[in-house]
Parts: sequence; structure tokens; C-alpha cells
Amino acid sequence: MSTIHIVCPHCHKVNRIPLKDHYTKANCGHCKQSLLDTHPVELTPETFPTHIQKSDIPVVVDFWAPWCGPCRMMAPAYEEAAAQFPLKAQFAKVNTEQYQQLAAPFGIRGIPTIIVFKHGQEVDRVSGALPAQQIAQLVARHIG
Repeated sequence: MSTIHIVCPHCHKVNRIPLKDHYTKANCGHCKQSLLDTHPVELTPETFPTHIQKSDIPVVVDFWAPWCGPCRMMAPAYEEAAAQFPLKAQFAKVNTEQYQQLAAPFGIRGIPTIIVFKHGQEVDRVSGALPAQQIAQLVARHIG
């Protein structure tokens, strides 16, 4: 049976789980919390590399800032889109105000900017606030 590596959204440990079309239950082997949690993960300089490089599913990162009106406006749509992809894509957020060093290498010129990473590499990017449907379409292109 094929397996995939998933980074726990709670404790940030890498888990190897069976590859399935649908999951009803999947818990972290370390912290025992659900890997099916679709709430976007807040990434830090310590957790960013693990999520980007160790995950076998696409990692969708919203680069945002608390003072950014469009970022705050898009946040509910981002969470709504995330709920559609349990264990198919991992959604994450990087606060560019707090962690400028995470955004700088990607040449982010405006926020919100969503970057899709697959196997440690950037595979897609879009800037500007998007509705949930467009975010979901962006992510769906990189699944499978």
C-alpha cells in the first residue's frame, strides 16, 4: 500500500499514513490530534521548512499582515476553501509583519499573496484577495 507524508498541523511532526481517496479518521502518531483538521496553520521560521519540504501534499500558504484590509477580508474565504481539502492539501498562513524573513525570499510585493508549494518547490502563485471558489480552483489544479 502506498503512503504519504503529512505534517501535523498541531505539533508539526511528520506522519506517514496510507494513501486513500477519502479519510474518516487520521490522527498524529505523536500528539494524537486529528490530521483532518483543515484550519490554516500559522507558520513560523521554525515550522515553515518542515511543512514546505516534508509534506507530500500541496501546501498552500497565505502571506498576509494584520493591518491589510484585503487580507482580513479574504481570511474567511481562505478557511472555507481549506475545509474542502482535508489531507489533500494543507493550508497555512504566514504573518509577513511578524516574519518578514519568511516572505522576503519569495519576492512578495503585495499582500495577500497565496503561494502553492509542492515537494518544497513553488508551483503557483496569485496575489490579491480571492473568493473561496477561486482559491479552491487554484488548489485543485495541484492535487493528484
